[in-house]
Amino acid sequence: MSRNGIFLRAEWRNLAMLNYEVEPALLARFVPNGTELDRWNGKVFVSLVGFCFLKTEICGISIPFHRNFDEVNLRFYVRRREGNEIRRGVVFIREIVPRWAIATIARKVYNEKYVALPMDHRIKAMGESGVFVQYGWRTASGWNRMSLSTEGTPALPDPHSEEQFITEHYWGYALQSNGGTLEYRVAHPSWRVWNARDARFEGEMTELYGKEWAMILRAKPASAFLAEGSAVSVSCGRKI
Repeated sequence: MSRNGIFLRAEWRNLAMLNYEVEPALLARFVPNGTELDRWNGKVFVSLVGFCFLKTEICGISIPFHRNFDEVNLRFYVRRREGNEIRRGVVFIREIVPRWAIATIARKVYNEKYVALPMDHRIKAMGESGVFVQYGWRTASGWNRMSLSTEGTPALPDPHSEEQFITEHYWGYALQSNGGTLEYRVAHPSWRVWNARDARFEGEMTELYGKEWAMILRAKPASAFLAEGSAVSVSCGRKI
């Protein structure tokens, strides 16, 4: 592990976020010990997130052909009290990357639920201020794609807004095979976000997530936006 406590440095860019309101009971079995579901205005969300992973370094080392790649993940939001601090974090239900080595390292180090699948993305300027963003991944059932178009100009989220809630969870929590929980810090500045329109998921997710999640993801998202992204660092995990 890195001597300074940082496991990974990279840039996360063009984060497309499709957000779905769900019943808390649906997430109960995924909540790591020591955490509880985090809510925004009483609502519980899962987010399908696609983004570009760039300039990746693991423990300060750049691995050839593994610096730049796409990731798509399905995640939800939790919180944990540490003394007087409330740590708001993310839990991943499944993460998709195109390289088996990346998936293997993440499973080994954090016990995160990574799979390696063929992936692609498309980012296209639309007029003076709009952007079209699409991320795709292929399973045995064929190609799946999430996409959105932006409108307006990007801005930092308003305090206590849904955009701030979704983008500003700075911890990760991973349930371990022995029932314990791994906690790690994800550091980055606040991100500017664009409002989104025509946000959608198209494909068949039963193979990866089961019928119940596939039905949720086929529905219209409760909200969607595009986050600009930034440089990030992910700390080495610690057991709690």
